[in-house]
Amino acid sequence: MCVACNHTIHRKNHNFAWSRDFAPALRCKPGETIHFECLDAGDGHFKLGSTATDVATLDFARVNPVTGPVYVEGARPGDALKITFRKFIPSGFGWTANIPGFGLLADQFPDPALHLWTYDPSTMAPALFGPKGKVPLKAFAGEVGLAPAEPGQHSVVPPRAVGGNLDIRDLVEGTTLYLPVEVEGALFSIGDTHAAQGDGALCGTAIESQMDVELTLDLVKGANLKSPRFSTPGPVTRHLDGAGYEATTGLGPDLMTATREAVSRMIDLLAAEHGLNPIDAYLLLSVCGDLRISEVVDQPNWIVSFYFPRIVLT
Repeated sequence: MCVACNHTIHRKNHNFAWSRDFAPALRCKPGETIHFECLDAGDGHFKLGSTATDVATLDFARVNPVTGPVYVEGARPGDALKITFRKFIPSGFGWTANIPGFGLLADQFPDPALHLWTYDPSTMAPALFGPKGKVPLKAFAGEVGLAPAEPGQHSVVPPRAVGGNLDIRDLVEGTTLYLPVEVEGALFSIGDTHAAQGDGALCGTAIESQMDVELTLDLVKGANLKSPRFSTPGPVTRHLDGAGYEATTGLGPDLMTATREAVSRMIDLLAAEHGLNPIDAYLLLSVCGDLRISEVVDQPNWIVSFYFPRIVLT
């Protein structure tokens, strides 16, 4: 347990939506550090021994549970909540799934698929992806957010101006995130912890893995942010850069079409040159490959590139 933490919130204190009407699980003062017990995106649905058939029984009413909310004393609309990530405490087990109808290439991969991961939670050494590679790990939380001002309950699936399902893989230890406050007390929650994810989260899942998180909540009065922003403590890709990249591109007048083309071409490359089954390549790209917008000025065609780190297959 965190000896420097002022509070602990246990896993039982979680919700499956965002709402300004949820009763706080905790009240804290600005500057206090909190230990959160988080759940994985499937609310513990997948376990060692689970198979692709278990994807069909995943309850979408219980995905992405968020632990909280925390009422931060003095937080008012117009302020920003400053979240400093202190520590991630992983469980050592995770999963990546292709869920029919969900993900960038849902039309190309209509069948359920599941990959289970085990890893060393103390060293966070690269995790095996069968005989074909090892994925460097980088723990973070996909869901980090505050209650929106709009009344009622709001889905945890899309991100919003106040945060939520951001899926920004650089929100790791040492990073500071700023979120605009829309309701009194901010009502902060966190969950959907990941052991690794590529930029883009292509198939809709990362290495989904239950973890505990320690973070400090503080206030910036009168910040008037319009959307989330964050600061990293240093380089963000050193865990992947060591052996360079293979990159494929998509181009045309529509960025989403170009994105799909860049990813599809990388799947084809991994299948042709490394013998990966296309669905396995798709899952692998979701946890360690990066989408980048390379050019949006040379109209009428824009370029999206997909970077796959060669260190995964060395």
